[in-house]
Amino acid sequence: MKAVTRIVIVDDNGEKFFGEGPARLMRGIEKTGSLRGAAMSMGMAYTKALKLIGNAEKALGFPLTERITGGIKGGGSRITPEGKEWLLKYENYRDVCMAANAELYLEFFPEQR
Repeated sequence: MKAVTRIVIVDDNGEKFFGEGPARLMRGIEKTGSLRGAAMSMGMAYTKALKLIGNAEKALGFPLTERITGGIKGGGSRITPEGKEWLLKYENYRDVCMAANAELYLEFFPEQR
């Protein structure tokens, strides 16, 4: 038995706009240089990936990604500097919350050690 922590960021209306899905997409963009490639690696439709990133950008008020138009080598996407900063803050916050939850779980359920 264990406790699971999921960190979801919501807007002022309580609508989820960022969590593990968008974070994984952004890491995938860094790895593949493409939103489409990142979505495919997650088994996600490109349109869904585009919507997730678009919703997050709208809620945050700044772009997480920038698109690179095609050419001889084709197009792609990359994470903006603001996007990198946001992703790092999210991941650090998530990790601290997960560690704190693990400690609290053992405090309340010491028999699970």
